Amino acid sequence: MRIIAGKFKGKKLNTPSEKNTKIRPTLDRIKEPMFSILMPYLKNAKVLDLFAGTGSLGLEAISRGASFVHLNDINKEALGVISSNIQLTVGSKYARISRKEYQKCLKSLSSNNEKFDIVFLDPPYELGYEENCLKLISDYELLSSDGVIVLESDKIKSFPENVANFKQIDKRTYGRVTLRLYSWR
Repeated sequence: MRIIAGKFKGKKLNTPSEKNTKIRPTLDRIKEPMFSILMPYLKNAKVLDLFAGTGSLGLEAISRGASFVHLNDINKEALGVISSNIQLTVGSKYARISRKEYQKCLKSLSSNNEKFDIVFLDPPYELGYEENCLKLISDYELLSSDGVIVLESDKIKSFPENVANFKQIDKRTYGRVTLRLYSWR
């Protein structure tokens, strides 16, 4: 796993142990088209990666021009990997880490009046958190007015085009993964 483009292009990132099957990093063959879609949103963007895993999506965003990333994950090993990957790339000036259940993380960010230009949602496929995440992000108004949410899911899952106050603006499938982009209606 590596940073694909930008100021940290080619930088190899640490990965979880092979025994840890709960962390599923986004593959480079999916990150490349994802970030091509996101290019108009990246410059000086404030990014939230709610289920950060290795931190690769948030760090890729920083490498390509985002100004800050908040990386959250509940898995203890993931936090160690994220921390080491931050040190390999951006340093703590441009990144913050939290270890909270997603609902508590979103509530905490809301209480701090934070807004994000890009939100990455890549929860464990089998848990079904996606629609609740979208609802909470809407309820807490965590997405900036011209921001975008990137929802990564198994292609067999279906989601409505309109969820909470968001509308689907793009949908693409790569192998067994579907990317859906949402913005405010």
